[in-house]
Amino acid sequence: MITLQGLTKRYGDHTAVADLSLTIPGGRVTGFLGPNGAGKSTTMRMIMGLDRPSAGSALVNGKAYGELRHPLREIGALLDAKALHPGRSARSHLKALALSNGIPVRRVDEVLDTVGLSAVAGRRAGSFSLGMSQRLGIAGALLGDPAIVMFDEPVNGLDPDGVRWIRGLMRGLAEEGRTVFVSSHLMSEMQLTADQLIIIGKGRLIRETSVQQLIGSSSLNAVRARGPETESLRRLQARLTEWQVPVRWESANELFISGLTVDKVSDLAYELGVRLHEVRTVEASLEQAYMELTADSVEYGSPASRPARAVYGE
Repeated sequence: MITLQGLTKRYGDHTAVADLSLTIPGGRVTGFLGPNGAGKSTTMRMIMGLDRPSAGSALVNGKAYGELRHPLREIGALLDAKALHPGRSARSHLKALALSNGIPVRRVDEVLDTVGLSAVAGRRAGSFSLGMSQRLGIAGALLGDPAIVMFDEPVNGLDPDGVRWIRGLMRGLAEEGRTVFVSSHLMSEMQLTADQLIIIGKGRLIRETSVQQLIGSSSLNAVRARGPETESLRRLQARLTEWQVPVRWESANELFISGLTVDKVSDLAYELGVRLHEVRTVEASLEQAYMELTADSVEYGSPASRPARAVYGE
């Protein structure tokens, strides 16, 4: 378990992480999301003892990282795939980590096999591609068979087969009861992998929620009503506007209606004599729901990147 208690990090006048208090339990994949500059990497570095908090604490199984006798047996992390000696072979790199933490050397070949690097175990790590370096970093995180694993952008540089592999690995670790804490900007992967989400912006907690709860809260969830006659759809729109129901046009023959069920839209269309070819629920993606939630927390973005919101009328 990872426990953050009032965790704060300041760099001069800039506060990178502000009073963050969280408990990240085992048995599930917890996604750690936020815009660039939100404080995600800084938070992970403080958990790993690489940065000292300005206030508060980051605890691994109730202890600060520096108090752990054999830290790799308790928490394994991939924060920077290239943070290793480029002249060492993959096997030598992992062997050094094992010896430093009292881990049996036989684990080296076990984790190399797990990540698919057995055939290149003797190659210098500095010659590895980004995807291979990611796999080696994951091997290092798994080396001590820890109950907690933490990954920062784990699919970076991986091909589609590698992405599917790491997705399955994380799900499998969580099913074994381990704490899996992963930061990523790939919302499609988080939607497939994560159970719980922690979303921060400008160093502060925005929301702690499940994937489905976040998607369900989006104003972009709607009923799609498609018909052959634009003028009759305008009658439907006019009635919905009277009811102050948010409506947006996607084309001359297509309305998106927020806040009503398919049955209610169908009944209203029948009452007004509006012929429809399709009426169905359209659910927002995690990416859409996330961008809607964090729109006010983006420090480095453009107006064009902000999500569309439901509007009244056209």
